[in-house]
Amino acid sequence: MNDFLNVLTHGRRLQGAVKDLSVAELEEVQQKLNAIIEKRKAKEEKAQQAEKERLASAEKIHSQMKELGVNVEDLQKLQTSKNVASKPKKKRPVKYQLKDKHGETHSWTGIGRMPKVFKDAIEKGKKLQNFSI
Repeated sequence: MNDFLNVLTHGRRLQGAVKDLSVAELEEVQQKLNAIIEKRKAKEEKAQQAEKERLASAEKIHSQMKELGVNVEDLQKLQTSKNVASKPKKKRPVKYQLKDKHGETHSWTGIGRMPKVFKDAIEKGKKLQNFSI
């Protein structure tokens, strides 16, 4: 891509690259480039218009805030108070517990992959219900 851009933006390199093209082919390339340029201009114009609308909306909100006596700090306080008010997630209750031969206690909620300790015990003939709490 970099080589293409170097050829396209350098006059002599571009002239050398298109020397074998006929005038009709060059005009076709010109039309395609013009179409690309027009699309790009329209896209940039649309983006500028959207930015103007966004800034106008921000200005309108700013003036409403001044009228009501609200400032940015008030909004930030409101945002932080909402974050604090959210409920903490509850942990799932443990359904199964097992003590291994080293005396360590292993717990499992019964959700997700079965821990290796429980799997080994079941393979040795024990039942999962034996470890229920």
